[in-house]
Amino acid sequence: MDESLIEKQNGNFANTVLGVVLSLFDGMSCGQIALNRAGISYVKYYASEIDKHAIKVTQHNYPDTIQLGSVTEIKGTDLPQIDLLIGGSPCQSFSNAGNGTGFDGKSGLFYEYIRLLKDCTPKYFLLENVKMKKEWQDVISKELGCEPIKINSNLVSAQNRERLYWTNIPILELEDKGIFIEDILDKEFDDKYWLKERNTELLLKKVDISNAPNIACIDVYNKKVKLDRKCPTLTLPHHNSIRLLQNGKVRKLTPNECEKLQNVPLNYTDCDLSDIHRYTMLGNGWTVDVIAHIFGGLS
Repeated sequence: MDESLIEKQNGNFANTVLGVVLSLFDGMSCGQIALNRAGISYVKYYASEIDKHAIKVTQHNYPDTIQLGSVTEIKGTDLPQIDLLIGGSPCQSFSNAGNGTGFDGKSGLFYEYIRLLKDCTPKYFLLENVKMKKEWQDVISKELGCEPIKINSNLVSAQNRERLYWTNIPILELEDKGIFIEDILDKEFDDKYWLKERNTELLLKKVDISNAPNIACIDVYNKKVKLDRKCPTLTLPHHNSIRLLQNGKVRKLTPNECEKLQNVPLNYTDCDLSDIHRYTMLGNGWTVDVIAHIFGGLS
């Protein structure tokens, strides 16, 4: 990542020390990246995660992480006093790209977060999730005792990604860092990321690129070129509708470029994993600098 992009992404945070952090649905531990970027240290970091690939990435980058396994097996009485509880409970049943079953699906694991919030009584908490039906949002707000704050990652990234954040951490207004798609592109990459000529022809028959700049994202789902110089929301590979138009040719984003969209350190997910596993973790992850900004309220 070039120095200009690093300067755009990094904020100025005071050093703060926490005791114990408990991260539920930890994924590849974007929470730890955000804490470190915000200048916040901690004594112990407990993580609940079941995906072996995400755990591999976490332990490679943060070997002192204490893995607890499934959230359903954790008992608050077995843990020390928790200072900060964080998590982004599964969104599949809330998301427009999911099955729309709400709390009856995987998203019902939200109640495990509530159970541990009550059992552990942390000083601070943070819950993240996607935009959803008002009725589901109201249930979460009632359980947590606060209304969510909506933040778009496009303020700190080249990606449009609106998310809801419920927290008792004071959040200041987030300023626009002015990061665009051309800022995150790899200068060199493997030719395998270019679409085959036939696939490119089929795609460009569906999308009008007559007014497109030399570099732009194509929203395949909505069949249009993004003229705001931002990328659509990074999702799981089987839902991924992002293609990059670059000098008349079309390609996929590389895993490294997706890391930059999520403000993740370069090569963070490069741990002898396939591209599919890297894309999956990044699509499930947090935009780090949004979380770091929220954690800045702890200082």
